Formats: sequence, structure tokens, C-alpha cells
Amino acid sequence: ARIELFSDRIPMIALQDLEGFERIWLISFLHLNRHWNPTVRPPRGPKKRRGTLATRAPHRPNPIGLSAVNLKRIDGLNLYVEGIDLLQGTPILDIKPYVPYCDAFSGAKAGYVDELEASRQMESEIWGAKGQD
Repeated sequence: ARIELFSDRIPMIALQDLEGFERIWLISFLHLNRHWNPTVRPPRGPKKRRGTLATRAPHRPNPIGLSAVNLKRIDGLNLYVEGIDLLQGTPILDIKPYVPYCDAFSGAKAGYVDELEASRQMESEIWGAKGQD
């Protein structure tokens, strides 16, 4: 994917030193979300409703997205990334470097997600029954 920055808002000098980072955070405005619910059914695990703020659901009370993507290259005011989970045209509010020592917390608890991992429940709708061993 290509992220185009606008020269009237972002001077090229603002990208100085970013190319040395493998990953970056994108903070986005999920502009197509018109409503939200206080509970959702995540795609993983049992079809149980969870509190929206305990999920990664895009429909939120404040439609702000957070994505960690691979930065492949920078060409002028264009950033080329992989692993993006946004729709074409989604406005990017900010870009921050992913810094492992402060952005990753190995061993951090992840609530019901840890339970799903422990029981090895996978998205059978996506992977099919063979995805479960």
C-alpha cells in the first residue's frame, strides 16, 4: 500500500530518519464508521459478545484506528507499507515509529485472547476445520 502525505501539511524533513525503522504505527480516522455498539462478536473463538473496548473492532465510540505496518520504503512524501488493515482512502492522522523496547511487552496478559490461544481455537470460517490441530 502507498500512504501519500500532503506537502501543504507535512514537509519532507518530517520524514528524516524514519526509513531506518522496519515497522511504523499508523493512527487513522475510520471515516466510514457511522455507528458503534457497546458489544461485538470477534471473529476468533466462540461467537460470544465481548465489550467493544476489549476488542480490535473498527466500530468504536471514537473511530480511531491503530495499525502496526511494515515500512518497505519512502519515496518523497510517499510511504510504501505492507500488512495494512485499512481501506483505500482512510485518512491517516499520524505516523509514529514502532520501537520494540517500549512498544512490545513480552509476557503481557491478553485476557480472553490468551484463553483462545491456550485452547487453540482458530477462525474455522477462514481456515476451515483443518486449520485446527
